[in-house]
Amino acid sequence: MLGISQIRRYLGTRLLGYGAWVALALFICSSLRHGLFKSTAMDLGFFDQALYLISRGQPPIISFWGHHVLGGHGDYSLYLLAGFYRLWPDVHWLLAIQALALALGGVMVAALARQRGISVTTARGLALAFWCYPLVFNVNLFDFHPEVMAVPALLAGIWLARARGTLVGFTGLLLFVLGCKAVLSLTVAAMGLWLWLFEKRPRYGGLALGLGTVWFVVVTQVVIPHFRPDGVEALFRYDYLGGSLGEILLNLLIQPQLFWGKLFSGESFVYVGLVLLPMAWGLSWGQLTPLLGALPTLALNLLAEHPLQRTLEHQYALPLLPFLFVVAVDTVAVKGGLWRRLGDRGLLIWSLTALLVLGNPNKLLRGFEGLETWQATREAIALVPPEAAVLTDNYLAPHLTHRQTVLLLGHPSPLPVDLDQPDYVVLNTRYPWRGTEELARGLVLHFLQDPQFEVRYQRYEVFVFGRRE
Repeated sequence: MLGISQIRRYLGTRLLGYGAWVALALFICSSLRHGLFKSTAMDLGFFDQALYLISRGQPPIISFWGHHVLGGHGDYSLYLLAGFYRLWPDVHWLLAIQALALALGGVMVAALARQRGISVTTARGLALAFWCYPLVFNVNLFDFHPEVMAVPALLAGIWLARARGTLVGFTGLLLFVLGCKAVLSLTVAAMGLWLWLFEKRPRYGGLALGLGTVWFVVVTQVVIPHFRPDGVEALFRYDYLGGSLGEILLNLLIQPQLFWGKLFSGESFVYVGLVLLPMAWGLSWGQLTPLLGALPTLALNLLAEHPLQRTLEHQYALPLLPFLFVVAVDTVAVKGGLWRRLGDRGLLIWSLTALLVLGNPNKLLRGFEGLETWQATREAIALVPPEAAVLTDNYLAPHLTHRQTVLLLGHPSPLPVDLDQPDYVVLNTRYPWRGTEELARGLVLHFLQDPQFEVRYQRYEVFVFGRRE
């Protein structure tokens, strides 16, 4: 095990300092967005309510989704985070953990570079390139997603396998990754195949391939159906391929044209170009084998009917990052690709340009347009008692999820609005969630006339209705 002084010599004190500053900057940005009431129930409030309930020893049933949290993606890693909520229940734990995970991703890229004999200065440049990859900035602003934690863990697993480190540690990393999201089982299995066939690490590769395959079967056929009887929710994005996982796999064999038409469409080529452009400097033909680990994620994103899976603004591309940057590290190690001509300075300029062009600061900047209602919204939320069932919209829900019952107005909640359930209703009709503007305004008129409710607060079109005693 490396000590602190050895880690500093291995990576360089400056890099560790950069990592700390990156984590702090990312945390400030996501916290600011949350503080401006632009984070959302799906997904920050979703995981915040789950962790709050777990920390209180209650079943983590997401009230505005209707199922146990493990019925979503089998992400049992959340139980490891519940201890933080026992110390102090606050959503900022999730934002801090996400920022730290993204910062650690860059540190692990540098560690892989040093492992390949790359200088400390160039390893630092590779870490900076990781932090400048547009998806890192964008996903940090998009609420919280457990699979973010898998990125540094996957990179650490690759480092350990290449170092022929302890199998116990490697197994622990894989188990953590598998608990971040069910679909990562395919990534782990594909990584195992790569380690076995191309890295000549049969023990590590066989372990990853076996664990990934077994967990994929268990989580999709046992765990998720147990907690959500309707089965794997994400399958609706692949309806055109079949109505169930088994039917999709069968169609892959008997109707392959359904798959190839989508995989080789113009939209797919644009998406692949977006993914590769920010790091085209680190690609070379002879070093592409690590991309075998990225193929399941790439295929799922290309085949999905959900267009958000083909952007650099959402979490769906996250499992691509570890393997893309392993390719980059290996390319730089052999002095190949465009990096040979660009050098460290050109690499940084390229990466910063990609961040400026493909980064999306609007998720943060849009929060400032509602500043006149900020204080009123804070006062309104403070009036809701801790145990009261509350009805609100997607923007305000993450500030009210430390309770058993939070109800959402329509989209993105799949549950119908039940006006008999809430004790309190909190709405901002000046800056509502854009998917439910009309519904919010209609409900204000409804509750103004409902004799069971009374107005507890009204300012700048921010309303609080409470059930009469």
